[in-house]
Amino acid sequence: MGDPLESLGSETEMGLKSTINEGLCMEIDPPFKENVATAEDWRKALQKVVPAVVVLRTTACRAFDTESAGASSATGFVVDKRRGIILTNRHVVKPGPVVAEAMFLNREEITVHPLYRDPVHDFGFFRYDPDAIQFLDYEEIPLAPEAACVGLEIRVIGNDSGEKVSILAGTLARLDRDAPQYAKDGYNDFNTFYIQAASGTKGGSSGSPVIDWQGRAVALNAGGRTTSASAFFLPLERVVRALKFIQKGGESYMSKWEAVSIPRGTLQVTFLHKGFDEIRRLGLQSETEQMARHASAQSETGMLVVDSVVPGGPAHNHLEPGDVLVRVNGEVITQFLKLETLLDDSVEQNIELEIERGSTPLSMRLMVQDLHSITPAHFLEVSGAVIHPLSYQQARNFRFQCGLVYVSEPGYMLSRAAVPRHAIIEKLAGEEISKLEDLISVLSKVPQGSRVPLEYISYTDRHRKKFVLVTIDRHECYCAHHLNGTCTGSLNETSQDMLEDTITQENAVLRDCKGATAAAAVANASIAERVIEPTLVMFEVHVPPSCMLDGVHSQHFSGTGVIIYHSHSMGLIAVGKNTVAVSACDVILSFAAYPIEIPGEVVFLHPVHNYALVAYDPSALGPVGVSAVHAAELLPDPALRRGDSVYLVGLNRSLQATSRKSVVTNPCATLKIGSADCPRYRATNMEVIELDTDFGSAFSGVLTDEHGRVQAIWASFSTQLKHGCHSSEDHHFVRGIPVYAISQVLDSIISGGNGPHLLINGVKRSMPLVRILEVELFPTLLSKARSFGLSDDWIQALVKKDPVRRQVLRVKGCLAGSKAENLLAQGDMVLGVNKEPVTCFRDIENVCHALDNGENGGELNMTIFRQGREIDLVVGTDVRDGNGTTRVINWCGCIVQDPHPAVRALGFLPEEGHGVYVARWSRGSPVHRYGLYALQWIVEVNGKPTPDLDAFVNVTKELEHGEFVRVRTIHLNSKPRVLTLKQDLHYWPTWELRFDPETALWHRRTIKALDCHKL
Repeated sequence: MGDPLESLGSETEMGLKSTINEGLCMEIDPPFKENVATAEDWRKALQKVVPAVVVLRTTACRAFDTESAGASSATGFVVDKRRGIILTNRHVVKPGPVVAEAMFLNREEITVHPLYRDPVHDFGFFRYDPDAIQFLDYEEIPLAPEAACVGLEIRVIGNDSGEKVSILAGTLARLDRDAPQYAKDGYNDFNTFYIQAASGTKGGSSGSPVIDWQGRAVALNAGGRTTSASAFFLPLERVVRALKFIQKGGESYMSKWEAVSIPRGTLQVTFLHKGFDEIRRLGLQSETEQMARHASAQSETGMLVVDSVVPGGPAHNHLEPGDVLVRVNGEVITQFLKLETLLDDSVEQNIELEIERGSTPLSMRLMVQDLHSITPAHFLEVSGAVIHPLSYQQARNFRFQCGLVYVSEPGYMLSRAAVPRHAIIEKLAGEEISKLEDLISVLSKVPQGSRVPLEYISYTDRHRKKFVLVTIDRHECYCAHHLNGTCTGSLNETSQDMLEDTITQENAVLRDCKGATAAAAVANASIAERVIEPTLVMFEVHVPPSCMLDGVHSQHFSGTGVIIYHSHSMGLIAVGKNTVAVSACDVILSFAAYPIEIPGEVVFLHPVHNYALVAYDPSALGPVGVSAVHAAELLPDPALRRGDSVYLVGLNRSLQATSRKSVVTNPCATLKIGSADCPRYRATNMEVIELDTDFGSAFSGVLTDEHGRVQAIWASFSTQLKHGCHSSEDHHFVRGIPVYAISQVLDSIISGGNGPHLLINGVKRSMPLVRILEVELFPTLLSKARSFGLSDDWIQALVKKDPVRRQVLRVKGCLAGSKAENLLAQGDMVLGVNKEPVTCFRDIENVCHALDNGENGGELNMTIFRQGREIDLVVGTDVRDGNGTTRVINWCGCIVQDPHPAVRALGFLPEEGHGVYVARWSRGSPVHRYGLYALQWIVEVNGKPTPDLDAFVNVTKELEHGEFVRVRTIHLNSKPRVLTLKQDLHYWPTWELRFDPETALWHRRTIKALDCHKL
């Protein structure tokens, strides 16, 4: 994996402002011995250096400051063997939580721990146990910043482009290059020169030593330009200083390290080094220029100019962009190194600055701030969001004050409210938020599930504040373990007078709504629209990242549903499964009949048809809302025919009814949806309704007759369009789904089904079970069936049964693990069931439904045509509920579940007891680091079979923190693989999420976690 910073290096906006300054070369003895170094000299140097260079594999466990969560590889090198210290870049050590390993030349791997990362400059240190390296002879690489000079021949040794060892040659061309600008909203170095050479380093070489022929590190590789061979090296003067402070903390790795503070001072000002000609145009007086030239080295070419000042910092309202720095504490300062040395030695002290602004000399006294005090070292994680104080790095990028409440990762709760990454939170629930402790205090007081206003600003639109509603979500299954304590809200008793006032206000609102509806009715003569509008509901559906089950392809869905049942105790809404794809989601309902938003609860997902049933609590509507909302009348029979006129009615984004009269062009169109790259629900064995005109693929609703009776729901379907062999994109289209299947399930719920109980609005109800033939079928014209050898008798019988379709059903495949598997084969023609001809999918559904009232054990007597012969078979059927996936395991950052129907529809399950299926993985997790990605089964862990979730839990709960685990997997393409990964229970505990029908809630149970008090 490449280093992201390397690929982001770009200077198209900056240009090359500085000229090569050979006079900056520091003389060494002999001055140009490097230019006459022989191949033997380089061979000896490399032989000594290469064993001390390591490959660093780092995993940023959480997004933090300038870095996103993720895994990457880079380079480092040993600078202190006795103490076990490795030098690399800051963006490799990461500013936040990181787990890392180092691999030496002989492939010995050790764990390394972050020791120090500089707040500004691109360097940091890892530490390791030197005694852990048992089979390699190596020496530390000495640091020699004074050896860097223009014309010096160098070698860059590192993990370039993912290679373990790569040696690139180059020559130092500049010592005074401006610090590279990598990103507008990410890490950038500043207030330092960089060294430039044309060595052509690429991703993975970050942290590589830049050595001379004597085997000394003269610089640290940091970045490069993607459009050329230019590489950027960090000078080592400040690295040497930091290393000396660290070495004072302990004499060896095993000794007790003392806490060592590395003094770092700042004015929160960014300086640029500009040439005298440009500074003269800024107003520098000639006398000041002569003084600066005389006081500086003969080769000096310019002075330091203020580029930006961070608001709220020590220099705010004192220094301005364009100010030329002349003296600090009476000493002429023209170089970054001298200025930084002075600041680091003056932390928490006042210094005297002399500047020139225009042609006016000014003096001021400023306090040097401790740079570590404005570097965040903690964060709050709630509902997947990572929030911490705004760092100096990002405050400089965004021009905000340090310490504000900064969203590094919005997570689930904030992303639901469209709060972006890099947002600054200013208010929550009406209370000012100026620091992280304020946010924690407000969150601890707001009840779970409350919707409260949040005010934030973004650097991309800093002059306008944004106001959103946030649903407070502290569910522990969304990783809210950093927020201690849970507050529950309670409703106080309301007096009768207040209740009457509320009802009066609601009646007034209802009258206004009815008045608006009546006005709309006058403008629109459609009776169907007037009748159906009070039954329509707009859905907003959000899926938490930890509940991305069954291959669901998005975290946010929206669409229109229709109320099919409404009483004082329960309401039910029918909606397409491309709007409600899984049961583990948050549903917000907006009613067309009454202006209110209430939550919904998924109670039924049909295993075959593209619809779901969502329940709501009518009491949440209030007494007026309950009377305003009503259910639609369903009209399952007679079925629609070609040429029938229907009304397509739905809601736009403004909750206004929209309708048009259309004509049915095909009432029994067969869907042909192929498997997606990531298997997910796809509608099979379904006939849908097509119209001559509609409102486009984003519009959903219902099809009604002229009296407003619902004959079909107009729902969205999802598919993938393939572009070549390696690319595809999601595509959505809408079709009509006849209501006969919905009507059957609705009747079963109301009268009491034959399945398990489910708590709906506090009442236990028996839910229906659906008996299905788990076989994917497709129709074939009888004319083609005759060519396959089908007899005239059967053709005539099928035509007589259905003179419109004139088709026969053929088997495309059986779902793996179904009772029909190994009985029906691909290409079989299904002629009849129980000696009765079948011509369409509904015929199969009807005979399966009839089995629930029969005594034949759920088996079908089928007549099929296979390879020229008629065969009678007894085929079993399967019974499925409408709960969908109700159990999931999160292990090492991957979501593990039983294989869902879309996976089984591929026709393959591992022979090793089916295994457990990896549905998703998280960035920055162990599975990301070691490559255990989705779309594969885990069949063994440490040699122990894992045929199901129970077996998987029994194996993983015995694994310890930091233990390497051997995992055997089988991919969807049936390719087996064995890999190892290191378990991290600190950031990625093992837990189970399971739906409890007795309480209608999802519960999380921790299976294995690390006791943080023992760390």
